Order: sequence, then C-alpha cells, then structure tokens
Amino acid sequence: MSITDLGIVRDVRWESDALVVALTPTYSGCPATAVIEADVTRALHDHGVNNVRIERRLAPAWTTDWITPRGRARLKEYGIAPPNATLADGPIVTTIVRCARCDSTNTTEISHFGSTPCKALYRCESCREPFDYVKPH
Repeated sequence: MSITDLGIVRDVRWESDALVVALTPTYSGCPATAVIEADVTRALHDHGVNNVRIERRLAPAWTTDWITPRGRARLKEYGIAPPNATLADGPIVTTIVRCARCDSTNTTEISHFGSTPCKALYRCESCREPFDYVKPH
C-alpha cells in the first residue's frame, strides 16, 4: 500500500532545483499528515533528492474516490473494509459495508469512529469479527 494508492499524492514536479510534492491529507485534521510529510521527505533524501518541498494541498478536499483499485484491494488484505458506494432508496441512503474478512454484507456498525476518525468500527454478524471501515467522503 502506498500513499499514491490512497490518492494522497496529488502532484510531483520540479521547481528550479527543488522537487515539490503536493499531498492532500485524508481530512484537514488528520494526525498522520505531519508523519506522512516527514516520511516522504526522508524517503526522497534517502534516494538522493536533497532539495524537497512538501506542499500541503487542502483544496480540492481528499475523497475516497481517489483511492485506486489496488489501494482498495490492499486495504481489504489488511483487514480494513474499503469505502463502498451508497444506495439511495428514496430519501434514505443505505451504505452496504462488506466484511473485510469474509465478504458478508451482514454487518453492523459498532461505533461511528474506529481506530482513526476517518474509519468506523463494524462487526460482521456472519463471522463475528470486528473490522474497520473507511468512511466514504
């Protein structure tokens, strides 16, 4: 899994002698943002790029639509349910959440907040396992 697969990397370009990497956090208050920025800088330094500038791009806001198919597959491999489409049934919108372990749709939200604020905690009623679900936004 990479930050590119998650859709966080928005642009990479050279400006004079600096490599500029534009990153969009999953949400503006994401506590991992500073760590991701430092990791990108360190990885580029380790590969001989010494002049790195990280540009935090907040607009347009990150959306789960930017997660690549590979990223969605990798989330599921890690036991995290990737965001799904919602079904509109008149004024009611239903989110179908598939279990990240057994693929059942017989799931229940336990808590609207999971291990991070961008995820919800679910339980599968078929295999009885808890799992995180990346909330669509």
